[in-house]
Amino acid sequence: MDRILILRGGALGDFIVTLPALAALRARWPAARIEFAGNAIAARLALTRGLLDAIHSQHESRWAALYSGRPLPADFAAWLARFDLVLAFWPDPAGDLARHFPFSPAQTFLFETAQPATAPAAAHFCAPLRGLGLAVPPDQLCFQFSLPKPGQFRTDAPGSPQIAIHPGSGSPTKNWPLERWLKLCSQLKTSHDAEFLIITGEAEPAATRDAFAHLGRSAHALPLEELIVAIASCRLFLGHDSGVSHLAAACGVPSVLLFGPTDPATWAPPAPHVSVIRQGGTLLAISVSDVESMATHLLAAQK
Repeated sequence: MDRILILRGGALGDFIVTLPALAALRARWPAARIEFAGNAIAARLALTRGLLDAIHSQHESRWAALYSGRPLPADFAAWLARFDLVLAFWPDPAGDLARHFPFSPAQTFLFETAQPATAPAAAHFCAPLRGLGLAVPPDQLCFQFSLPKPGQFRTDAPGSPQIAIHPGSGSPTKNWPLERWLKLCSQLKTSHDAEFLIITGEAEPAATRDAFAHLGRSAHALPLEELIVAIASCRLFLGHDSGVSHLAAACGVPSVLLFGPTDPATWAPPAPHVSVIRQGGTLLAISVSDVESMATHLLAAQK
């Protein structure tokens, strides 16, 4: 296997749950050229770690030809034909994408749905690899970063825990009420002299950032590699069903994740250092004391 192309769309979390499959392909074919079409920003996490050799943005106009129902442009078809393996996770409800492949008897084309049908999600994206004779063990379904030296963002004094908080996600229905986050932080600050790293992105309004400003250091819209350094410097991560939570799990940081409408069996990182709190289909059923108790337990276990 000399050339491999992976088609996988989505946001940060969608990419991170695909990392175990990328790692398995790299381990099996270390000299292969592996190219990826999808979230170009997230995919740099794999490029810099040697899992990928090239990245193509999912927003490039050329990909639309795969769904047009017409023959592909000759140069695009010739480029696709160069790959020994094409592994596709892009949505293809009508089969328009799949009908183009394989380009020759020598090309292997594997397709799996973009929506996980197996729990955890990482197992779903590893499933097609069984057709190549590759099996990913359960203990490798939560990818772990080789981390840079921590310290750049660490501000806590000895014995005073630094806790990373991500109060957002890709959907308001997956978010715990802001007032509960603030009450939790206030109580942890009192009980543990905690300092906080407040992680926000473009989805969080300025009012959210301002509400946490007095509690610690802001990590707003950081580049992913800087965010990894920041999270890895913390003793605990608290968040929702989000890409940042998958990032924290990949950093190996003990995490408490709050779930409501989504299924943690599918979407929570499958790792022993990740604890999930779910009290039904809405996050409103999760109390401040529920989260504080779990956070206190995990902090105490590190002493």
